[in-house]
Amino acid sequence: GAGYGFDNLAEVPWLQEKELFYWGDIDTHGFAILNQLRGFFPDAVSFLMDKRTLLAHRALWGIEPHPETAALCRLTHQENALYKKLRDNHWGKRLRLEQERIGFDFLRDVLGEG
Repeated sequence: GAGYGFDNLAEVPWLQEKELFYWGDIDTHGFAILNQLRGFFPDAVSFLMDKRTLLAHRALWGIEPHPETAALCRLTHQENALYKKLRDNHWGKRLRLEQERIGFDFLRDVLGEG
């Protein structure tokens, strides 16, 4: 992915008028990237970065090499609660769920709920 590089996107005027979704890894860096994105696009919505998605994919969890530990001020209450649990090793040490590991059937089911 693009990681933390949103500077160029912030300069695109028409993006300010669009509904933006962010689907990143469920790990501390995924939430740090979302936090940074909201610095440019405050109304960006996270997608499949929730406790339900994380817990539904336990068998696919990996290890995050160098977790983020900073306070993230632009997350929603639910996002921040999950970020803190990941940061504090609530379910296991340095765990992560990479978004590409989430199954297509799960994705399709969630999209069908909307």
